Amino acid sequence: MSVIEKDNHDYIGYDYYSMKVDKQKVSMYIDYYESFGWTLEDHDIYKEEISKGNLHFKRERKIMNKVELTRLQRQLEDCLNQINSLEKSVYERAMMSSITIGLFSTAFMAGAVFAITAPQPMMGLMGVLALPGFIFWILPFYLYRWIKEKRAQKIRPFIEEKYDEINEICMKASQLLKI
Repeated sequence: MSVIEKDNHDYIGYDYYSMKVDKQKVSMYIDYYESFGWTLEDHDIYKEEISKGNLHFKRERKIMNKVELTRLQRQLEDCLNQINSLEKSVYERAMMSSITIGLFSTAFMAGAVFAITAPQPMMGLMGVLALPGFIFWILPFYLYRWIKEKRAQKIRPFIEEKYDEINEICMKASQLLKI
């Protein structure tokens, strides 16, 4: 018996798709993409030194409603990008505010140093400039936390709305696969 007679399988063509995902969101992305007919083929999320993992999916090439599934998948990816941007904005805004205050305090401290190292040291001016300098050096730590919490509370409803939209998109895609 030859190999051809023994292996009587039909050929199945596949589409392949790869993406980089934050480690914390891997299982969520796998669930979402499975509703579009993708199956996880490989991943490298267990490497300790990386914060993002690569996911590799495959799906049968001849799938019903492929055009509509592709359109829905683009909507899903747009929603996921919007969520990632919103989440990133929490940290970016807090960081920029803290850095700005830190630079402002450094200017006060530079003035204090120039006041004390002048040919005729000005102790009073140095004290007046050093005190706000020290206060503004400590302030960014607390300011960062406060701004981050306020921003997170403000964008939480928008993120939840996007997750609801994603669930609707995934349900539509899942229904298309059943047809």
